[in-house]
Amino acid sequence: QVQLVESGGGLVQPGGSLRLSCAASRIGFSIYTMGWYRQAPGKQRELVASITSSRTTNYADSVKGRFTISRENAKNTVYLQMNSLKPEDTAVYYCNAARRQQEYWGQGTQVTVSS
Repeated sequence: QVQLVESGGGLVQPGGSLRLSCAASRIGFSIYTMGWYRQAPGKQRELVASITSSRTTNYADSVKGRFTISRENAKNTVYLQMNSLKPEDTAVYYCNAARRQQEYWGQGTQVTVSS
């Protein structure tokens, strides 16, 4: 059974940084497009960033220049470095793995940006 396990969430002040990690198991990690999504209370889940197997990246306009997605295939892990965090970045962040008709989700990790 495929598992995606996120870590690194928490409470941070505005302007601070966090690094999220997502460790994948029982999956051909290197061939999957990996993504980070987030869902704030009362809002729909939205794509934050994604990285393909060839390391092409894509970002939501709201995080461009502040967030960086990367992957380490040797460790089956994808990261999301989040800098200059804003209160509106507060959400549950989910890891996603997708390839053709296959898609998997992690359980989510809470990120709260507040003073």
